[in-house]
Amino acid sequence: MTGTAPQASDLRQLSFYASAEHPCSYLPGRQSLSLFADPTATVTNTLYSQLAPYGFRRSGPYLYRPACPRCDACVPVRIPVAEFHARRNHRRCVAHNQDLRVRAVEPGHYDEHFRLYRRYMAHRHSGGGMDDPDPRRYTGFLTSAWSDTRFYEFRHANELLAVAVVDHLDDALSAVYTYYDPDCPARGLGTYAILWQIQEARHRGYRWLYLGYWIRECAKMRYKDQFRPFEVYRGGSWQRPIPCA
Repeated sequence: MTGTAPQASDLRQLSFYASAEHPCSYLPGRQSLSLFADPTATVTNTLYSQLAPYGFRRSGPYLYRPACPRCDACVPVRIPVAEFHARRNHRRCVAHNQDLRVRAVEPGHYDEHFRLYRRYMAHRHSGGGMDDPDPRRYTGFLTSAWSDTRFYEFRHANELLAVAVVDHLDDALSAVYTYYDPDCPARGLGTYAILWQIQEARHRGYRWLYLGYWIRECAKMRYKDQFRPFEVYRGGSWQRPIPCA
């Protein structure tokens, strides 16, 4: 590629590239393909904020979205935080975790975080290709030099129970990844982390919480439809497929 790298505000001149097809991480027997924003471009948090409404996500420094030619199972989902309605089980979850303290730390490698991450991955994704013990890949997956990222620690006294990696966009939070202590299932730490992010987005005056991709056919990715109302990105626009209950 020749010429000057596109700037953050020059979205129309930004190039996109498709990856090679590879086995899908979520649906066995299917092939996956991703569309990436030009990795040589001048990427900023503003550019990320402009691409998020089109279903793009961040992995390390790369901005991508699924573009599988024979499958549309991965659906971008976001929550309009001002309209969110907590269900009874959500209120119970919040009450059950009132003893947790949440603290933001700078993105980076922390041995304590990495130990918790490895325990979580061994329990949730053992043998699935994500349980990589390499700390450099762990940090490379979660952090980026250009993004406005925070690591939110959820602690009971001094014990680390969960970490939510969150990107701050211009008008939204984007939930990058959350991992937690697999020995505390009664707390519902994954659910609580999302509820906390919804409240944090409201507190900051943001409009949305982006939750990544909702996959109806994958049990580990179906949970996102319990936070209502939610919107999905299909056919070039955001829609509300399920009435608020």
